[in-house]
Amino acid sequence: MQRIGIVGIGNISKIYLDNLTGMFAKRVKLTSVTDKIFERAQKAAEDYPVKVYKSADDMFKNGEVDLVLNITQPKEHFEVALAAVKAGKHVYNEKPLCTKREDAALVLKTAAENNVRVGGAPDTFLGAGIQTCRKLIDDGWIGTPVAATAFMMGHGPEHWHPSPHFFYQDGGGPMFDMGPYYLTTLVSLFGQVSRVCGSARISTPTRTITNQIQPGELINVEVPTHIAGVLDFAAGPVATIVTSFDVYSHSCPWIEIYGTEGTLKVPDPNTFGGPVFAKRFREEKWSEIPLLKSYADNSRGLGLTDMAEAIDEDRPHRASGDLAFHVLDIMHSIHEASESGKYLKLKSKCKKPAVL
Repeated sequence: MQRIGIVGIGNISKIYLDNLTGMFAKRVKLTSVTDKIFERAQKAAEDYPVKVYKSADDMFKNGEVDLVLNITQPKEHFEVALAAVKAGKHVYNEKPLCTKREDAALVLKTAAENNVRVGGAPDTFLGAGIQTCRKLIDDGWIGTPVAATAFMMGHGPEHWHPSPHFFYQDGGGPMFDMGPYYLTTLVSLFGQVSRVCGSARISTPTRTITNQIQPGELINVEVPTHIAGVLDFAAGPVATIVTSFDVYSHSCPWIEIYGTEGTLKVPDPNTFGGPVFAKRFREEKWSEIPLLKSYADNSRGLGLTDMAEAIDEDRPHRASGDLAFHVLDIMHSIHEASESGKYLKLKSKCKKPAVL
């Protein structure tokens, strides 16, 4: 059983702490936590049966951690992950894998040199909803997939997140914040992307925080806040993706898959459950498809747990470093395609993850 140490006790840490000490407690062992704000780690150690460390380095030096869960802010993913693999620890990063391709590539290279593994969020594609969609597609319910659309549109996190600044800095923006859920889902359904094009813009130079902690404070926007991309998959389908922090309301679907014999409505890729709907070409109405018996509640930590068991069983893990790197490559390439005005071919490759 792999022993888990968490670096970063922020906004998303509670669900990981709950699940790793709850639904996944018989499959992994959460041993320790740390955070650069030491009081956060201390509070977690009061609420959960874990040891607290003053720094990530202190955690890595001890013998109580085999696999590091890195849920720091995106700009810190690289430094923590690189230190972990250099220390001989497996590492699972929250999304994105790193903010820069070259940093992520170095983490993967260093991990291979030290005979340890890299994994990366999101793992929602392993939930019952998207796994049901995968089975429907694989079984030919909608024929051969031809195209897809994906929409993640809202008006930014500054009205609810306690510290929203990083969403508008390097490694942030709607594509890097929420795009991984949509892109990972599409790659899990179709396989790798071969080329992309896109358009991106910064719609306003500043954003005003409207949460109750820093109301009225201005954030300088450094990254595009509305991005539209086109993805050509190696297997044939063409997908359109729009991610935006500039939309107040819309009626677009999360993801729809269009096949030669019907259409599939994919559930919110930021969740593990349904609903899933299908409509074949001769049918007049949509049909809700029963979900596979799998994880349908908020099961963050599922990909980490699968990775831990894969290490013990000497098999590939599903939320792999190659998959996370390919998604990172797609996101950067869409931004770069907008700047160049050209289609860009992707150099990264990954295998379609195995069904759960």
